Amino acid sequence: MDNFTVITHSPEQTRRLGELMGKSAQGNDIYLLSGNLGTGKTHLVQGIAFGLGVKEYACSPSFMIAREYHGRLNLYHLDLYRLDHIEEIVDLGLDEYFRGDSVCAIEWAEKGTGALPGDNLTIEMEHMSNDMRRITFIPRGPRYIEMVKQLKESIEKDRIDRWS
Repeated sequence: MDNFTVITHSPEQTRRLGELMGKSAQGNDIYLLSGNLGTGKTHLVQGIAFGLGVKEYACSPSFMIAREYHGRLNLYHLDLYRLDHIEEIVDLGLDEYFRGDSVCAIEWAEKGTGALPGDNLTIEMEHMSNDMRRITFIPRGPRYIEMVKQLKESIEKDRIDRWS
């Protein structure tokens, strides 16, 4: 399967997209999010948390590097923004976050290239105008090819008027 791109028109719609992802998430899923400041990475992760049944509001982990939430599966929300060297990222012990009972969403993942698993769902987010975001899903590995296929089907079934 090729990459899959969605345009969202509001933070709420970006969260809804994440919620659809969270509902189909499986243990050991790894989502690598990249994009400039303000592209909606945290909104997408908030939706993933909702889809996993997390009751608390997922906040950006920029100052903490990692936050943990509990739902149907654990959600580890990491943010590599404040890390400047690959050695700092390796020293985090990222392997401990990649577990069968958990989903791991990593913002600013491009900073960790080489230290992150090759099988993942890479999500590139781009600010277009006002609240519009272009979100491109790049599946790397069989699990993520299937996940993107399911996500596409879920969006078609969801048929919210705002989907483009």
